[in-house]
Amino acid sequence: MHHNRHARSGADRGRHAVTALLTGAAIVVLGGCERGSSGDPESSATGTSGCPAAQARAEAAVSRAERDDVPWNGPTTGPRAVTGGRTLVYVAQTMTNPGVAGAAEGVREAARVIGWDVRVIDGGGTPAGIQAAMSEAVTLRPSGIVIGGFDPNSTSQQIARAEQAGIPIVGWHAVPAPGPSRRPALFTNITTRVEDVARISARWVISSSNGDAGALIFTDASIPFAKNKSELIREELATCAGVDLLAYVNIPIPDASSRTPREVSSLLSRFQDRWTHSVAINDLYFADAAPAFRAAGKDGSGPPFNIGAGDGDPSAFQRVDSEQYQAATVPEPLTLQGWQIVDEFNRAFSGSPASGYVAPVHISTADNSEGATSWNPSGYREGYRKIWGK
Repeated sequence: MHHNRHARSGADRGRHAVTALLTGAAIVVLGGCERGSSGDPESSATGTSGCPAAQARAEAAVSRAERDDVPWNGPTTGPRAVTGGRTLVYVAQTMTNPGVAGAAEGVREAARVIGWDVRVIDGGGTPAGIQAAMSEAVTLRPSGIVIGGFDPNSTSQQIARAEQAGIPIVGWHAVPAPGPSRRPALFTNITTRVEDVARISARWVISSSNGDAGALIFTDASIPFAKNKSELIREELATCAGVDLLAYVNIPIPDASSRTPREVSSLLSRFQDRWTHSVAINDLYFADAAPAFRAAGKDGSGPPFNIGAGDGDPSAFQRVDSEQYQAATVPEPLTLQGWQIVDEFNRAFSGSPASGYVAPVHISTADNSEGATSWNPSGYREGYRKIWGK
């Protein structure tokens, strides 16, 4: 059941604060943005304000996504736990990315249950570091390798070596779509559907603004998965004529802590009260933006009203629950996905196909998180233990 801790929902908090801020808003078309730069979209006047039909669709979708009584709907059958000293190597894009780190912790937890060892190698967020980490992983000849949040094509030689050695690879946010991949060769890729995450985060902006907003998108265009997500967010925002996309801000995740405060300070000066909402492809942008918002005298409860389209790490939940410069997050069920990674390897080791499971999207706000620091469907640990015989 949905619980209301406050008089207003996460969507309602933003609605009245932005009414009448942006009349005659424009649909925007983005031009190209260079890596690590902020770009203004080109605009064409529409002469309209708001979007009643799009807003109605958005409100219905957001209401469904904010439900907190989602049961476990994952696999119920599969191979029993494979034993015999299996070892997984989790190659992380960077452990400073909370989503990457959260999924790694889920892998560790599930591996302890099934009786396997896990080693994490941090790529440090640079192409050279990730390639070195993957080379080390293949040299270790583990039972399986996890690609944690980076483009497999950047390590194609190492993946080819792993394939030749018969080492299965499972991706986490490695390619845009969930499920098996032939090129690159992944037994499966674990992620929510990026289309669903992008669409619901953009619809939250449309719903919470009453179809009348000045929005920014924060992304990392160096990661194909992230760039694709931000493009999908842009496309969904464009379905509402009352949403003016003010800027598309490209900050590589490894640079976020140093770059974001400066960028946000500049954007606040530039757009002032026109900036009412933000969507970021990762929650960490709002952690790094908070000092700039605070220095500018912005209230933590907004505007601008900010939503993270992933990954839902504990610090994001804390910001949302305390209304400190983030109003909502679309969390990946990180612990569940760690367990799913282990289950998929168990299927690979047993000669079974991938499970095909994809977790549902969810929106967490101060009204439905109730002080939680993560979100996962209930019952997944019991479900996997039953499959494994553990």
